[in-house]
Amino acid sequence: MKKIVCKEFGPVDDLVWEEGNSLEPQPNEVVIEIKSAALNFPDYLIVQGLYQIKPPLPFVPGNEGAGVIKKIGDDVVSHKVGDRVYFMSGIGAFAEEISLDQNQVFKMENEMAFDVAASYQLAYGTSFHALVQRANIASGDEVLVLGGSGGVGLAAIDIAKAFGARVIAAVSTNEKSKICTEYGADEVIIYGSEKLNKDQQKSFSSDLKALSHKGGFDIVYDPIGDCFSEPAFRSIGWGGKYLVVGFAAGEIPKLPLNLALLKGASIVGVFWGTFAALDPQTNQKNIQTLNEMVADGRIKPLISKTYPMENAIEAIKLIGNRGVTGKVVLNNNR
Repeated sequence: MKKIVCKEFGPVDDLVWEEGNSLEPQPNEVVIEIKSAALNFPDYLIVQGLYQIKPPLPFVPGNEGAGVIKKIGDDVVSHKVGDRVYFMSGIGAFAEEISLDQNQVFKMENEMAFDVAASYQLAYGTSFHALVQRANIASGDEVLVLGGSGGVGLAAIDIAKAFGARVIAAVSTNEKSKICTEYGADEVIIYGSEKLNKDQQKSFSSDLKALSHKGGFDIVYDPIGDCFSEPAFRSIGWGGKYLVVGFAAGEIPKLPLNLALLKGASIVGVFWGTFAALDPQTNQKNIQTLNEMVADGRIKPLISKTYPMENAIEAIKLIGNRGVTGKVVLNNNR
């Protein structure tokens, strides 16, 4: 069994693709032959020791995937050998096999492809939790999505449109703008690929406000942070909710709290992993709803690139350089 291994926190190039022992399940576990695994921005951070969570070394990165159960433990009652399943694992997905507790594994819809099943759990799970539980999205809301062409950004656009919201996407390039429009964004604004100085931030904020029919957004979804956060926060409407999802653009911003006071606005943290661990029942309902939305076409996860699993290093570097639209999927072709 081969796997990508992080032996020390450091550059992505230090990861290795190496042979390991085939896995055997504990009594409550299943061993999955992984067919597809999806990349997420935290995969880029975690191998460098830059993520909120640092797994014990050595470890296999990758936190979501899909495949076929090949072995089951003695106490497993919810799955059988041959089941097509998808999973969330925290780590371990960038390999040919993974062993997981049976409660971390979910049966796939029969008609669903492995690439699709592997690709939408974290991005769509994060965005659904953010918009539904944290922001209480409603039909007619105006939603600003920063980093709109990335995995969680496109998921946020897709879900917000399914709920009947008006969506403004903010992206760095014309190419990414086209993808957001295709995904249903009502308007797209381009902030460029360079850091914004103070004057550019003021201009960006004014441009955002001009795109709102209400004079300010009900929800701002921010997975990028850095110099883009404050101008976005300044464009929020009265009683709006500012969703802090991540800091893909680099620095963690410092927002002026007087704006929250003046606008009656809320700054709301979104950490899907902890939510899923502390409230598994609600998370299960979210996943079930997302499965139904995928099945009936209300949402359509975008897979922009696929790579062989052994080329994971190249793919992780691509996502770290913000060169990705939608999701990147790794495949085991054996």
